[in-house]
Amino acid sequence: MRAMAKAPVLTPRAEDFPRWYQELINKAELADNGPVRGTMVIRPYGYGLWERMQQEMDARIKDAGAANAYFPLFIPQSYLTREAEHVEGFAPELAVVTHGGGKELEEPIVVRPTSETIVNEYFSKWVQSYRDLPLLINQWANVVRWEMRPRVFLRTTEFLWQEGHTAHATYEDARAYAARIHRDVYHDFMVGVLAIDVVLGRKTVRERFAGAINTLTLEGMMGDGKALQMGTSHELGQNFAKAFHTQYLSKDGRQELVWQTSWGTSTRMVGGLIMSHGDDSGLRVPPRLAPVQAVVLAVKDDDAVIAKVREIGDRLKAAGVRVRVDDRTDVPFGRRAVDWELKGVPVRIEVGPRDLENGTAMLARRIPGGKAPVRIGEIEALLPKVLEEDQALLLAQSRERREDRTVDTATIEEAAEAAATGWARIPWATLGPEGEAALAEQGVSVRCLVAADGSVPDSDDQPGNVAIVARAY
Repeated sequence: MRAMAKAPVLTPRAEDFPRWYQELINKAELADNGPVRGTMVIRPYGYGLWERMQQEMDARIKDAGAANAYFPLFIPQSYLTREAEHVEGFAPELAVVTHGGGKELEEPIVVRPTSETIVNEYFSKWVQSYRDLPLLINQWANVVRWEMRPRVFLRTTEFLWQEGHTAHATYEDARAYAARIHRDVYHDFMVGVLAIDVVLGRKTVRERFAGAINTLTLEGMMGDGKALQMGTSHELGQNFAKAFHTQYLSKDGRQELVWQTSWGTSTRMVGGLIMSHGDDSGLRVPPRLAPVQAVVLAVKDDDAVIAKVREIGDRLKAAGVRVRVDDRTDVPFGRRAVDWELKGVPVRIEVGPRDLENGTAMLARRIPGGKAPVRIGEIEALLPKVLEEDQALLLAQSRERREDRTVDTATIEEAAEAAATGWARIPWATLGPEGEAALAEQGVSVRCLVAADGSVPDSDDQPGNVAIVARAY
């Protein structure tokens, strides 16, 4: 009889969610703490998740017309001081280089916290005429923001991300593009691939990106009921264009300032994936994202078994499934099964001598749980259906959690109480900036504003706006 896999001890989420999160990261071999406080070493399996995020996001970004470029990591400090609100917003997080080559630098250099300033330095050179617009640029890079309370993937001093920067001839064009990224790139990816039922909304003035005239956000509810900002898209107006003289010659022959956007997502999404879909046995990875969608395990060191699992692996690969063959029979089967369960691989296909005699394999599904025998000859036809079912299940569970743990409230006190276990909805007209400040003193923030029908409002003061209130990471 096949030995049953026993899950390693993970602190139950209900008992200590932060501890569970850190244990899962360690035991699933996703990342380690780096040698400098607040940095992280992303291990191969964790980086594989990020690579898949990059691939899916990059395709959507390019479909939206943006092209990839790269800007320097080091930015002259004087660049940041040109836009007052921007430098004020980032000043507490800056890492500044004052010495290089054994000498004190003539001008301090900031390690990139974000690239609006250096991008505009070059946009002002590249944009001369209306014919140069829109200019749509994205870069995949690292950034440094000195973090006081680091947590792996969620808040680290250095993290990986993509940041888009665009210049447009009109306010309307820039606004429409920021909304397009928000909806067609970020929302489509997070719902369709990450299977996280994020809420699209508008940030309040208090929560807005430093230097922006509007910030659009995507907020996800994590397994403990807290919110995580998964990505943002900003309308920058002409604030940076004024500071850097980024202008163009219009069709009418006039010099006009450009209108701009910037937008970004980061390795924080890996943390969101863990906290949204993980359970007490480890990670659960959505099949559309999973770097390994199925693992085929040899139960015993048997030549016929090993040959068969390799054959199944080849067939699944030919069918377009991202598959791994685990024929490490010098490692106990139970340990290997537990390791793959911790890593959240959607499907395990287990083959032993008795299975081979029966022409079957054991199909273990990580997301809904459970095992059942399947005919070996039917596996490649069955798997795509199973993977799509499990993808849909994760999204449904994410949506159900958010709906079940979101409460409509009428007062600030009720909203603060609801935020102890989930999210609150409260009319923005009732809360307002003063109420928002009062909630902030209790560690509760307005995650975003949504319109009465759940859509993204056109303005902060649009009648019927509702504030989504929560504690957040």
